[in-house]
Amino acid sequence: MKKVLQVTLGILTAIGGFVDIGDLVANALVGARFGMSLAWVVIVGVIGICLYAEMSGRVAAVTGRAVFDLVRERMGPRTALLNLVASNLVNLLTLAAEVAGVALALQLATSVSYLLFVPLVAFLVWFVIWRMPFEQMERMFGLAGLALLVFAVGLWQLGPDWGSLAHQAVHPSVRSGEGHPTYWYYAIALFGAAMTPYEVFFFSSGAVEEKWTKKDLNLERANVYIGFPLGGLLSLAIAATTAVVFLPRGIAVDHLSQVALPTVMALGKVGLAFLIVGFVAATFGAALETTLSSGYAVSQYLGWQWGKLVRPRDAARFHAVVLVSLILGVMLILTTLDPIKVTEYSLVFSAVALPLTYFPILVVANDPGYMKDKVNSGLSNALATGYLIVITVVALAAIPLMIATKAGA
Repeated sequence: MKKVLQVTLGILTAIGGFVDIGDLVANALVGARFGMSLAWVVIVGVIGICLYAEMSGRVAAVTGRAVFDLVRERMGPRTALLNLVASNLVNLLTLAAEVAGVALALQLATSVSYLLFVPLVAFLVWFVIWRMPFEQMERMFGLAGLALLVFAVGLWQLGPDWGSLAHQAVHPSVRSGEGHPTYWYYAIALFGAAMTPYEVFFFSSGAVEEKWTKKDLNLERANVYIGFPLGGLLSLAIAATTAVVFLPRGIAVDHLSQVALPTVMALGKVGLAFLIVGFVAATFGAALETTLSSGYAVSQYLGWQWGKLVRPRDAARFHAVVLVSLILGVMLILTTLDPIKVTEYSLVFSAVALPLTYFPILVVANDPGYMKDKVNSGLSNALATGYLIVITVVALAAIPLMIATKAGA
């Protein structure tokens, strides 16, 4: 039973990292505009994040150290600093969006402006990180996030033309009225959402928090190969619900309430109740991950004590970074910037930062000085190298496409 519960680390990473406020809206928006024609991007992203998350988790289990800690040692402080700055800037945007996502979910439940909930949500994120044990945190929000499986139930109840959905997915095309640049802009956004840098930092640091060793490598792989594909399936279910309901009617999606509408149409108030629980759990879990990742990365780079296994007084600088990150995220959202747009921008900038994140992980995972006999296999290296090429192309194309399409408008 204990081993089964430990798999919730992967579930939390998948729900909080894959299905956060960005995916909730981005997948719904893509489904409404392109149907299932971008489903292939989610699949490619799932394979990529599984590949690199397995590396980062294996590195942590074999060495007992988090990946970012080793990146500075292996690649040097200058390269690691570039990685740190890029990932933390993206992380700040993502953190702001996740806090706003929880607030938007609470607005959906209460009809009270999300801005009033933002400070409260930030305080609760800080309090959970400060007081709640890591295992309890991951199990609570990881399992509560499974309420989002209601999307799959709602899709089934909608009675879609499964053949049509499958044809859209297998034969992707750009619909009439949509340009190729816009199609590829959203493809990059979905890819960035699937392979967000903080996911591997959180997963690796979480493995250290869980005290994984070589004996836990099978558990580590189970977390990766169960958790992340689950997030991918949920993403596809979200896109499919809006493809069924909104695409034929030409309705655009730009708010969380619209994401919920198809499932509510199928399941009524019961479906709405599950959705609200899932929205809050998934976005709150993602807010925890992004906040912790900020503290992890800075502390590991500077050689500070870090983590929830250390008493707060012994990791004061780690908790200070966590608190400052939250305050900055709240300040950004309280400017009344559209949280959905903040999320979309974070996904695009995440795509730009991908090479800086994943190349060092590949280097460390192949270093026998750290990994001994647990270095990457030939197949893993071949796949990882192929993905690095794709990641580099994506990073180079992201900003020009964002400008050319006016952020997908």
